[in-house]
Amino acid sequence: MKVRPRLLVISLVVAALASVAIGWAIARTGNTSGNGNGNDNGDTVIIDGTDGPLQPPSIETNAVVKGNPLPDVAVQTLDGTDVPLLSLVGQPMVINVWGSTCGPCKQELPDFAAAHLTFGDRVRFIGIDYLAPSDREEAFARDKGVQYELFYDTDGAFTNDVGIAAFPVTLFVNSDGIIVRQTGLLDEAAITEHIESDLL
Repeated sequence: MKVRPRLLVISLVVAALASVAIGWAIARTGNTSGNGNGNDNGDTVIIDGTDGPLQPPSIETNAVVKGNPLPDVAVQTLDGTDVPLLSLVGQPMVINVWGSTCGPCKQELPDFAAAHLTFGDRVRFIGIDYLAPSDREEAFARDKGVQYELFYDTDGAFTNDVGIAAFPVTLFVNSDGIIVRQTGLLDEAAITEHIESDLL
């Protein structure tokens, strides 16, 4: 069968574009390993809003906010009530930003629960969930032993202001509302060490 040159050229162009699209999709879904620096692992959740080269999920993707005051934004309770974040300032505080779809977030929840029991009223622990408020999220955290306050970043104001792109994130905040340390995945020993060295 004779193929007209014009149709042949069009077919080749379409095939080339399809190959590029498939390769791009594979790159986005297949490149999910951590960078091996101890701050994250392959389950780290990353929000990819850039147009540049795709990078493995890394806590270094986040903005550096050490030394900054907490942003003047509101977080939400389970029933949707706004709570000004600055209204929670007044004592040393540990803010864990998490979500049940994030593997490392789920991994460290029991460690935060244990540390909270250890320090009691000396340090205020709060969790800020980047997912929408739901009974499921609340029950998930409670099932991991969490007894501290849980809030939600419903409109993304907190996450955006602090420059968070990869989770989990923990902020250690002094009684003046200044962020003195920011970290990725932690265990109970590391949480305790940071509280004792930076907050007490």
